[in-house]
Amino acid sequence: MAGVILDGRRISQEILSELKPRIETLRQKARPPALAVVLVGEDPASQIYVRNKIKTCRELGITSLDRTPPANTTTEELLEIIQSFNEDPEVDGILVQSPLPKHIDSHAVLLAVSPSKDADGFHPFNVGCLVANRPAPRACTPAGIMQMLKRYEVPIAGRHAVVVGRSDIVGKPMALMLLHENATVTICHSRTPDLAAECRRADILVAAIGKPALLTEAYIKPGAVVVDVGMNRLTDCAEVNRIFAHDPKRIAAFEKSGTALVGDVDPHAMQELSSAYTPVPGGVGPLTIAMLMANTVSLAEQHLRC
Repeated sequence: MAGVILDGRRISQEILSELKPRIETLRQKARPPALAVVLVGEDPASQIYVRNKIKTCRELGITSLDRTPPANTTTEELLEIIQSFNEDPEVDGILVQSPLPKHIDSHAVLLAVSPSKDADGFHPFNVGCLVANRPAPRACTPAGIMQMLKRYEVPIAGRHAVVVGRSDIVGKPMALMLLHENATVTICHSRTPDLAAECRRADILVAAIGKPALLTEAYIKPGAVVVDVGMNRLTDCAEVNRIFAHDPKRIAAFEKSGTALVGDVDPHAMQELSSAYTPVPGGVGPLTIAMLMANTVSLAEQHLRC
């Protein structure tokens, strides 16, 4: 029996709907929340992502301030842009879209964003607040996953959660958020011996390693809840036919478009073995932007004392 689909689009819409009255209150008492978005260069994937963020801001009534400096922008020039937003009392949240061009000092950029305007929740100060379980902006993707698990009433306390991936933006904050909800948490990565055995211990399995369909049926305990954070674009016909052998519709779509999206978990194994799972696309992805909006609104409420 196939697992229950955890519909990220539905949860995202719930979160956005709940933000609307808070945004209206801010608008009536002072001004709408404002998010500054900085996109350096013309990376196509980043452009799409930023467009979606801007579109969501407009739909909610959040002011979007957009800066798109060229790819040859220096670190110093980018830091000046960030500082101008830090000093602007009309700006509540700042987002610098990654990846940045290789010549830019990304660490300096991370530190430059004021913690009180850190809409992504990446600043070390806010990461420290997460470690201490104190209020602060949280990294959007893991925060969205926690919202989804709670709204689908997935039990977390006392469960064994395994997070595959140790990135600063997903893996590490995900593990901490699960720990704060009283899960027993294991973090795995590329050097974990017998990764499959560790994953099979999971009641909640979060895959965020960036390898297409790496986690097969050997990695999934029957009845586990599987959260697939991966978003891998495939262009190889043989690989698509292998991964989607049980899904003729996905193969037909690939033959039409020449690309297919797959997560870090084998989709057929995830559907068949899990009690609940996030599809790719339509699972975790929509939640990230919803939580970015939630962070921006919360920061505006703090700045405007509403």
